[in-house]
Amino acid sequence: MKIYTRSGDGGQTSLIGARVRKDDVRVEAYGTLDELNAFVGMALTALDDERFADLRDDLTAVQHELFDCGSDLAYADPGRYPYKTTAAAVERLEARIDYYTAELAPIRRFILPGGSPASSLLHICRTVCRRAERRAVALAERHAVNEQVIRYLNRLSDFLFTAARTANARLGVRDVEYVRGAEVFRTGDELL
Repeated sequence: MKIYTRSGDGGQTSLIGARVRKDDVRVEAYGTLDELNAFVGMALTALDDERFADLRDDLTAVQHELFDCGSDLAYADPGRYPYKTTAAAVERLEARIDYYTAELAPIRRFILPGGSPASSLLHICRTVCRRAERRAVALAERHAVNEQVIRYLNRLSDFLFTAARTANARLGVRDVEYVRGAEVFRTGDELL
């Protein structure tokens, strides 16, 4: 089987059920998910010691769930097929955020992205996730979408933030607080 088809040489690509321009809002949305998935894969390469076995498992699950989200956004006729992204995926992320947060020191200020290379990569994932969420919201303004995808991406960015902090903590690297701002968190997890 050849990897190239030449069918996109004219600037069009296939959705599930239609052909559209490659700059279509739907293609932009699931393409950003693909970019995020690649960055998650890169972050996994930085988490190669046994301290991160649980985080690697969670990030691998995220990669599969991102494919599910992309599939849900690629439907030209949403509702014709059952969606793959469900509320259970959002709930799983919430449980994992709580799991990792239990081992972290409370935060009082915003955290600067960085610290260890692993944490830095997870922060990049978080920012790409936020962009993917914005693209999905823009798509939802024009077309019907699985609303669970938007919920999932919103929660995923929180998970990636928590994962970045966890990577630093397990490596013994302190998070760097943004010192020019006031304290914005009351109990470490609530915005003032």
